[in-house]
Amino acid sequence: VQLQASGGGLVQAGGSLRLSCAASGRFFSIDLMGWYRQAPGQQRELVATMTSGGRGNYAESVKGRFTISRDNAKNTVYLEMNSLKPEDTAVYYCKVEIWSRGGGSWGQGTQVTVSS
Repeated sequence: VQLQASGGGLVQAGGSLRLSCAASGRFFSIDLMGWYRQAPGQQRELVATMTSGGRGNYAESVKGRFTISRDNAKNTVYLEMNSLKPEDTAVYYCKVEIWSRGGGSWGQGTQVTVSS
């Protein structure tokens, strides 16, 4: 599975950004699509995930501000980020899981920088 992420950038605190990640390759369906992030000197952490059935899961730090969605027909996952804070600054990675194959596939990462 190959992943192509886009949509990162520089935004002021309180602003919004939308990330996209499109999956391609040989597969029938993707069980889980999600976003993780890694700030400098920090471990990679979960931001949000969504199952093929539409069940979402969010980190407490982003609940109410970020919204994950996916288009199964396009094998694409989105992350709408509102009310951004400087502490949201990180490299954001998309990840997909096909449970019958085990493991997961990571995208290349996209930088999100929130200025105060």
